[in-house]
Amino acid sequence: MYDQLEHHMRGTAQIAILGVVLATASPLAAQAPPDTAAGYRDTTLMIPMRDGVKLHTRVFRPGNQSESLPFVMLRTPYGIAGASRQFRTYLKEMADDGYIFVFQDIRGRYTSEGRFVMNRPLHDPKDATGVDESTDTYDTVDWLLKNVPRNSGRVGVLGISYPGWLAAMAGVNAHPAVKAISPQAPMTDTWMGDDFFHYGAFRLSYGFEYAAWMELSNDGSAPVPIDRYDTYDWYLAQGPLSNLTRLLAGRVPTWTGFTGHPTYDAFWRAKALPGYLTKLTVPTLTVGGWWDQEDFYGALKTYQTLETHDTANLNYLLMGPWNHGGWARGAGDSLGHISWDDSTGGYFREQAQAPWFAYWLKLRGHLPLPEALVFEGGSNQWRAFDEWPPKAATATKLYFGPQGTLSFTAPTGATTSAADNYVSDPAHPVPYRQRPIQLTYHPQGSDWYTWLVEDQRQVQGRPDVLTWQTEPLTENLTIAGDIVGRLFASTTGQDADWVVKLIDVYPDSARGDEPRMGGYQLMVSSEILRGRYHRSFSRPEPLVPNRVTPFTVDLHQQSYQFLRGHRIMVQVQSSWFPVYDRNPQTWVTNIFEAPASAYRAQTHRVLRSAMYPSHVELPVLTH
Repeated sequence: MYDQLEHHMRGTAQIAILGVVLATASPLAAQAPPDTAAGYRDTTLMIPMRDGVKLHTRVFRPGNQSESLPFVMLRTPYGIAGASRQFRTYLKEMADDGYIFVFQDIRGRYTSEGRFVMNRPLHDPKDATGVDESTDTYDTVDWLLKNVPRNSGRVGVLGISYPGWLAAMAGVNAHPAVKAISPQAPMTDTWMGDDFFHYGAFRLSYGFEYAAWMELSNDGSAPVPIDRYDTYDWYLAQGPLSNLTRLLAGRVPTWTGFTGHPTYDAFWRAKALPGYLTKLTVPTLTVGGWWDQEDFYGALKTYQTLETHDTANLNYLLMGPWNHGGWARGAGDSLGHISWDDSTGGYFREQAQAPWFAYWLKLRGHLPLPEALVFEGGSNQWRAFDEWPPKAATATKLYFGPQGTLSFTAPTGATTSAADNYVSDPAHPVPYRQRPIQLTYHPQGSDWYTWLVEDQRQVQGRPDVLTWQTEPLTENLTIAGDIVGRLFASTTGQDADWVVKLIDVYPDSARGDEPRMGGYQLMVSSEILRGRYHRSFSRPEPLVPNRVTPFTVDLHQQSYQFLRGHRIMVQVQSSWFPVYDRNPQTWVTNIFEAPASAYRAQTHRVLRSAMYPSHVELPVLTH
């Protein structure tokens, strides 16, 4: 959830600071402590909304301001006491250029008034007094225009993760003064593919820890109730999800939402951003990271949804080789053990974000971006496209074969039974990253931030993980666009999770300057599908034991070049614990209420015959 959240989880220092920042309802009256951004004057306010609730807000203006300047606004649930830190990293280039910056705690968080609701839905339009994040943004903008001197009447909104969702909401029923927004890693649909569920599979450790941290207190000061360093052991010892429900004892509304709404129903659709994006009136730059461990789905889905309404060329996409918010801090020249040979974070902040906002808010310069600017891993270069995904990519099938082979040649022969089997046992789930698995936001640091680029040899060889790989490539292979896993599979049970991972296997003779990268298995794309939802996300159904069933696992999109001498690998497994909950693999109506007896080992088969040719579909670029 970007480094603001990471900072809060490291202690209570920022909370203590917040306690001495006294807000006032008198416009532009209360001055914050002197430790603010160099060259900027800081004013603390309580800005009234249409229902009388007041929101804690800080306004930073250049101390030597001599001209009217546009506003740049960031709204957040993570606290604004440390807002000035962003002037040294994320917003440095824009701060150097000169804007009036506005930071605001959303309602119900920290010292803002009102009640917090996770991803608050839009209010009923028939209710003239209703409020939501769109109306709060509108009211804040309107107040600022009337009360902050020497403003130009133009407003930009940006943010990462939850603030990215809030930035997108600024474009819904937007105030006329909002002239540019940048939703970055927005938590666009938290059931379908962002923070809390992925295609029906519950994000156990993240959902439990994040929801508890957000809602056990309004400022993150209440500890998450986990007492083991290796959370794999802790979650396994809790048993079924119902035990965690008792542990939280109704104190976390979002957890109550999980347990009462396991399917994609009206509850989740009301919180999902795509349903609100019915028109595009504000220039929008959506930003995301190819290895974002929290909201990768959100960036691509936001851009895709807006693109269907883009009649005035206002929709832009930028995807880089980053984890969650990795573009906002540091050079961005590597992620985990993977080097990008380029300062991608600095490039984004200096050459993309700052000039893009200057173009729309200061009416200066030229438009600095194409329709889509994406980083291509492997070759480690930026690529510009007039459309995304590019139509020039050709869907190419990579088939599972015997003895762990992977080939572009389809299987032949009359047999229909060619398959690979494994036993998936909920008592011994596959860890999603190298153990020990620390708290998601552990005070002393966590490998959570880079788990998507961890070496997958950590699980290769487990009997419950199937692996297929090609021979070393004789030439580079470039992909750009949609990646889809198409499995023909069966289970002895009545439900099963299907995890599909597309992996780049480095040569054993790695580059001379990186000898430890020999044979490294880099996960390029990955996703999970809960089998009960293979026909419908809103109406799950049990699988028929031992019946071959087609499963489509959407691995989303990627821009990547598999280099000559590398191998392409695909892995399939049925647990990814504890980032995803264990599937009981028997039929239960609501997994959150399943008893311990429902969790049983089952045998899964992945077929690879001419009749049932399991494969991964790659978008191959030929130029």
